[in-house]
Amino acid sequence: MLDTVATISNVEPSARSQRLRRLRARLSYWIVVGLAIFVAAPWALVNSTERVAVQNLLFDEFQRWRPRVSDEPPPIRVVEVDDASIAKLGRWPWPRARLAEMIEKIANAGAAVVALDILLYDPGDAEDDARLAQAIQGRPVVLGQFFTNDGNAPRLAEKAGFAFAGDDPTRYAYGFRGAMTPLPMFAQAAAGIGFLNWLPDNDRVVRRVPLVLDVNGRLTPSFALEALRVAQGASSYTVKSSNASGEFSFGAHTGMVAIRDGDAVVETGPRGDFRIHFAGEDPRIRVSAASLFEPNADLSGFAGKIVFIGVSAQLLYDIVATPLAPAAPGVVQHAEIAGQILMNDRLTRPDWAPGAEFLYTVTLSVVLALSLPLLSTLGGTLIGLVAAAGSVAGSWWAFSRSGLLLDPIMPTLASGVVYFCGVLALFARKQGEAREIRSAFGRYVSPTVVAKLAADPTVLRLGGEERRVTLMFSDLRGFTTLSEGKTATELTRFLNEYLTPMTDIVLQQRGTVDKYIGDAIMAFWNAPLDDERHAAHAVEAALGMRESLAALNAQWAREAQAAGRPFSPVKFGVGLNTGEACVGNLGSLRRFDYSVIGDEVNVASRLESASKMFGVDIVASEATRTEASGFAWLEVDAVVFKNKTRPVGVFALVGGADVAISREFAVLAGAHARMMALYRNRDFAAARELASELETHAPASVRGLYGYHLRRFNTLEAAALPESWDAVMVLDEK
Repeated sequence: MLDTVATISNVEPSARSQRLRRLRARLSYWIVVGLAIFVAAPWALVNSTERVAVQNLLFDEFQRWRPRVSDEPPPIRVVEVDDASIAKLGRWPWPRARLAEMIEKIANAGAAVVALDILLYDPGDAEDDARLAQAIQGRPVVLGQFFTNDGNAPRLAEKAGFAFAGDDPTRYAYGFRGAMTPLPMFAQAAAGIGFLNWLPDNDRVVRRVPLVLDVNGRLTPSFALEALRVAQGASSYTVKSSNASGEFSFGAHTGMVAIRDGDAVVETGPRGDFRIHFAGEDPRIRVSAASLFEPNADLSGFAGKIVFIGVSAQLLYDIVATPLAPAAPGVVQHAEIAGQILMNDRLTRPDWAPGAEFLYTVTLSVVLALSLPLLSTLGGTLIGLVAAAGSVAGSWWAFSRSGLLLDPIMPTLASGVVYFCGVLALFARKQGEAREIRSAFGRYVSPTVVAKLAADPTVLRLGGEERRVTLMFSDLRGFTTLSEGKTATELTRFLNEYLTPMTDIVLQQRGTVDKYIGDAIMAFWNAPLDDERHAAHAVEAALGMRESLAALNAQWAREAQAAGRPFSPVKFGVGLNTGEACVGNLGSLRRFDYSVIGDEVNVASRLESASKMFGVDIVASEATRTEASGFAWLEVDAVVFKNKTRPVGVFALVGGADVAISREFAVLAGAHARMMALYRNRDFAAARELASELETHAPASVRGLYGYHLRRFNTLEAAALPESWDAVMVLDEK
């Protein structure tokens, strides 16, 4: 005994060692957090394919929340060869003479430009081709061409010139070698020719388009850009690149900046690309081609408009996936681009965005790191969630107000990594403090054992004997959460208040407390002294512990209310098992304990762990229930624990002998037995219905059991069970 007392007293640290320990703990925390910031924050500067893909998902969602809108319809019309037009005027492709008639009707109605989104690269009927060329000649018509990387393009028909300011833009533009161009007779007659190419992202969604392309060393404009030029009567484009007047590139060659198209100036990305702010469906600008051929058709709506002609009939049109639609007619998207340029509406990811996101990441990480030691895990989590929501809200505000694309995801993820590392560091520190607390409770010597040692010193030797014992494991649920925010002194007081009455109850029921494992209690009955009713005494102890915990919760609730702090009831789980085990002095020659070992000990421990899953606080094996049959029991299930082969019958303890003989329990037990019979007969639907009814009427101590059964019945009903299925729950975790 003197050795035991000396050992425990030596654990108590000096004030100086406590200060040094706290200093080391704080230093280790900031080392971990600092390394996390150093590693995670630079992610905000990385522009990987995966990051861009995640950004696109968010920015696509922003566009769906707020597509481009205008009170008045833009000066654009889209004449669609739709299903109704084909049904009325015949199948596609139409004779080119009909296309000529459409162009003449629209141009004669006063359209500013007619942009034909139909490739005319192959010859057709000679008379029809001549008729179409005649319709194009002298009218503001823009044709399309398509570039490829197959072969070499012939010399392209150039309808407009390019002027450069700053670096040569051809070195930055996307390059192509081959081309599908209009027939020379059409190209010579047209007022403009623009490319129809889309350059979708890796997920095949079109979000940005090039406004110029490099074809064998010469720039050529996009279809929409060329339509705007012809509509304005402009003769050339001006491309502004890095190192132009007013551009502070400090000699760096960073790419294109803007393109002037008549009176319109379009800011671009370095490669001359343009991010589309989609408006989506706008019936005000869409016209069926069939309406042009109706008698006395009113075409006055085309006057002064930029008119695009294309195919939108199902299975025929140029399909384009956009953030707003998985499949949309390409001609409508060309109109989207022209409309956005006219509205001077732009979406931009500025070049300063990565730097701003990096600084935000560092700032948010430091704020979280400073807050974590002062808050509970829940409080820190709430701050993290608020910060994440604020990041998204700020990104949305920048998008909706200024068209800026700022990424909130990577800063949030990087800060989350820092937060997680900080939580781990604090958890490790708290675990160390908890170990110090547990060391003061870890060696509890039962008075019964002390008496036996005093009466017979010869038992102070290694070894033991086989005995049939009843084992108990009891553990608080969520102890880590309970310990958060408590000082070592407060946690010690809490454990004393809890463990003292629980220990007294075990000892009053003739049990032996084997050990404390932090907040957990391990005890056994029928050793070292014989106890014929050991199973019943263990059950009585479990019921007494349940009542004692209820009283403690009431006391703690009153104290919390008086202190003005929130309180959550403390819960525990108890596992009971009866069987053969080895009991005696176990350990080494220098240090040993009076304890119990064996497979039945493991079963008791796993029963306690499983009680939470079963939704009850006290469970016992079938062996314990058989030897303590005078209590109110309800069958839970047959369970095979991890690394075990034989199933163990598990029962939930409803109450004592007085409950067992009550009429209410008899009704409950009968209905419960019917439910279990339905379950074993695979009638899961009927079992579920009965479980749902029992959940409503069952006592609070076992109400959660029916929630477990409802989940189990649902899972089994949805599964394809083999003919050999047995009503046995297999647990994969200890």
